[in-house]
Amino acid sequence: MAAPLEALLARPVAHRGLHDAARGVIENTASAVKAAIDRGFNIEVDLQVSADGEAMVHHDDALGRLAEGAAPLATLGAKELARLPFRATADRMMALAELLELVSGRVGLLIELKSRRDGDLRLVERCAQLLPAYRGACAVMSFDPGLIAALRARAPRLARGLVAERHYQVPAKPGAGWTLAASVHTFSLAHLLHAPMTRPDFIAYRVDDLPVPATRLARALGRPVFTWTVRTAAQRERAARWADQMIFEGFVP
Repeated sequence: MAAPLEALLARPVAHRGLHDAARGVIENTASAVKAAIDRGFNIEVDLQVSADGEAMVHHDDALGRLAEGAAPLATLGAKELARLPFRATADRMMALAELLELVSGRVGLLIELKSRRDGDLRLVERCAQLLPAYRGACAVMSFDPGLIAALRARAPRLARGLVAERHYQVPAKPGAGWTLAASVHTFSLAHLLHAPMTRPDFIAYRVDDLPVPATRLARALGRPVFTWTVRTAAQRERAARWADQMIFEGFVP
């Protein structure tokens, strides 16, 4: 097993940092990252791409839930995004390079690449530029197998993983834009049938769906399984039985 994964499996992973909105600590911010570091937890963060191709630490693909505005992140440049404060905090949106400097190898980083499934590989390119030189434990994952396949080609030594769940959202009226090809695609995602192309080093699977054949097979083949997002005692018990490490939120393990 790759050394970064050993470090990431050694401690629970704080989902989007150790955030607590009630205390003014917002997800995917420097404050949430520092809180996780202070408690010795590994950290999961999300990356979205800016208009100028920068990897920005943010979950949603548009402003509005956490920061003022409504614009898609992909329409704004990195400098403009970095000036926008999160509501009621002094935190600003970080770029990937700032995150890496802040963490500096003190805990492990599990980085999720968000995707619009439009073939845009700029997040992959930015990770391939920055992460190989990073002196700390880190791994990259995504729901989009296309991004992970591209990462494998551009930075084959980076630890990479697939994020998945058992059931994907189906339109209320499946006939409206929902095709047989779409059904086959979601089945492939749920059962990781694209693994021969992506060659994942690990799996991150939704906790309430465990166990599934894909995670059983992964563990049998020596590929560790992370599980998300663990919030309750029952989910923690499920994670302990069917996964190798949890990505948690809403409590301190």
